[in-house]
Amino acid sequence: MNNVVIGIEGLVGAGKTSICRKLIEIMPQTVLLNGGNLYRTIVYAMMQSGKRLENLKIETNNIDIKAVMDYFNIEIKIENNETNFYINGKLAKEEDLQSKEASLAVSVVGGKADNTALFVFARDLIENLNKNYNVIISGRNIMQIYPNIDYHFFITASLDERIRRKCIQYKGEVREDEVQQNIIKRDELQEKAGFYKLHNKTIKIDVTECKTVEESTNKVLEKIKLPELLHGSEM
Repeated sequence: MNNVVIGIEGLVGAGKTSICRKLIEIMPQTVLLNGGNLYRTIVYAMMQSGKRLENLKIETNNIDIKAVMDYFNIEIKIENNETNFYINGKLAKEEDLQSKEASLAVSVVGGKADNTALFVFARDLIENLNKNYNVIISGRNIMQIYPNIDYHFFITASLDERIRRKCIQYKGEVREDEVQQNIIKRDELQEKAGFYKLHNKTIKIDVTECKTVEESTNKVLEKIKLPELLHGSEM
């Protein structure tokens, strides 16, 4: 049986990454390529170099984002079946990449930068990984990066539910009204950049009523018609 490639996109705060991580627990010989965190690492490296959001809005217009990745010596390593990212040999921490400031900056840069070379790099990476693994991809523009994907999911949830989940993620360190404003702003930026586009192959899944990541993941598993890929699932 050939290995498969599954893409997971969705609305801000809908729980894409949690679903992806649960999938790699269930599917044997599977790795998670967190494309969103790759992009976040590149933008975070720029911010750490002293770039402010106001500067990023101007200076990243049509900038080759792959060249920025190379400039900051960003490396990708597969650890515990998912990708981790290193800036000059130092691990980029999840809490830094997922911060409110980094999230907004990524939404801004993603719609302005030239992603062409990065997408070619990502396509080659997916092809290489897929020789030995099933590949779960989390990120944006997955269909443009890898149009021959086997499954493409778009995860949605209500605004109220996404606010609730983000507040939990931020551990109460960000006020609820700020979280709401941030999500609405990022939604606008993502929509404007074309990142919320649905394709003929896209399967849209609403997880608003799901109380756990297991429930959300099972809604994805219901659409995967290859039971031989799965183990440890009730599906």
